[in-house]
Parts: sequence; structure tokens; C-alpha cells
Amino acid sequence: MGDFSADSITVEMLREAHETVRCSPLDVIRTPMISWCQTTLPLNISGQIHIKLENMQRTGSFKIRGVANQFARRPKGGRFVTMSAGNYGKTFAYACKHYISKGKVVMPETAPISRSALIQRFGVEVERVPTPRLMDVVNRCVQEDGMTFLHPYDDPDLIAGHASLGFEILDFIAHPDVVVVCCGGGGLLAGVAAAIKLSGCENTRIYGVEPEGGVLPYELCQRYVEEIVLVTDEEIKSAVSTLYTAGLVVEPSGTAAFAAIVNNRIPDIDDKNVVVILSGGNIGRDELNNFSD
Repeated sequence: MGDFSADSITVEMLREAHETVRCSPLDVIRTPMISWCQTTLPLNISGQIHIKLENMQRTGSFKIRGVANQFARRPKGGRFVTMSAGNYGKTFAYACKHYISKGKVVMPETAPISRSALIQRFGVEVERVPTPRLMDVVNRCVQEDGMTFLHPYDDPDLIAGHASLGFEILDFIAHPDVVVVCCGGGGLLAGVAAAIKLSGCENTRIYGVEPEGGVLPYELCQRYVEEIVLVTDEEIKSAVSTLYTAGLVVEPSGTAAFAAIVNNRIPDIDDKNVVVILSGGNIGRDELNNFSD
């Protein structure tokens, strides 16, 4: 992963990042963890299942954890560029405004215009380009404009910041049997898995869940994650609707771990202590209408 190896990631490094995130001026929230039985969600499993409500995080997703650590380790007032279609770009823009840094988000032109407008409201420039040209434009900004590239998922500081979510889980349940994590780029999965495994929970089974069609080659995931399981688009759509009916607003990608649980993708969880992460809540009312039954 990037220019570092799994061997270079230590629990001390992750704990230091956790403290950085906890004390960040970006006001990262220590999000609630609730028991499944405290909700009206349907469940056909016997066991203690807990839901980590990262959809209630500031800026609407877990991304702020990694961004808080990234920006804490860069010069204040720097000039940064990234590429993102959504949550990372929004959080990056929020951090740029706070740190009085010049920022630019290179966004695929297929992303909704509303997302560009949201990022621009933080005072960050947006350049929309065809998806195959994203890295070309980032490289141009680095070489011609002297900007620093902040990677949206493949960055050791970002991953170490995401590990703070793993430590919060352990503060609530010292030795969980199973932890189920949504994964897109893999940064959250890598950080949470490393934090839990390196804290002495060698027997905790950690599963990453993503929509069909994705592959995660990351060394940290290969080392610390039991398995990557897949859910279908229909299962994701149903999960958004089910959660919303129970009063939980969760974006499609943020429901993957939940979808895996309710569709029996995770083996041997009866009578186990299980943690399920809802990783983001950035979904508009217009989008929610598309997911209603």
C-alpha cells in the first residue's frame, strides 16, 4: 500500500494518531454505538449485535478521522490537491477552510453538480474532468502549481487516522468476536483492522464488505482481514430503505456491512459479540426517494 509496508504500522503509531484525531480542531465526533435490540430493525440472529453510528459523524462520514490526521501532519496554510467524487472531497474542503489552506478537488464529471457546489462553498476550487484524466490533472497541479497531493484512501496518515474508529470500538467492547466494515478504497477497513488486531484481539474476525465488482489488494487488509464479502446493488438498496424506516439515514455505500449481516453473508455470528459499522450518512432527500419501497 503506497510507500509503506504492513510491518511499519505499529500500535503505538496508531494510538498516537488516535490521540491526534481525538484532540483535532476539526471536532471529530466520538460516535454512538447502539445495540441492535435498541432499534426497530428486523433481525433473525441470536447474539449481541452492536451498530457503530458513523453516519452521525461530522461532515457525514468516517472520512474526517483520516483527514484530521492528514492535515495535522502537513504544514498549516499549505496548498493541497485531491481527487474525489464525494465524501472525501467534502471533508477535505472542510479541513482546508479550517486550516486556512488553499485546496483543489479534481472531480469526475459524472459526479452530481450538487457535490461540486457543496465543496465550492468551503472556498475550495473544483475541476471536473473525465474519470480517466483524474490523476493527470492531479499531477499537473503538483508539477505546475506546486500543490501537495493528499490521497483519498491510500495514505498511511489517513489510514492511521481511520484506526481511531477501531479504538473506539474496543473502548466499548474489549474483545469483539466479529467486526464488519464497509469498504470502498479500503482505508477504513485497513485502519480499523490494524487497530483491533494490534491491540491484542488476534481472535477477532474482521470482514470487509463492498458492492460486487471490487477488489482490495492492500497488504494491511490481506494481513488482518478474514475475508472480503460482496453484496448486490439490490441488497444495498433494500438496506438503505430498511435503515431509513428505522430512523437511520445512511448512504448506499455506508450500508454495505449492514446488508451483509441481514443477508447472511457473515458466517458463524449466532451468539457472538458483533460490531457493524454504518460508515456514512451523506444522502439527500431526493436520493432517498429512489430507495423507498
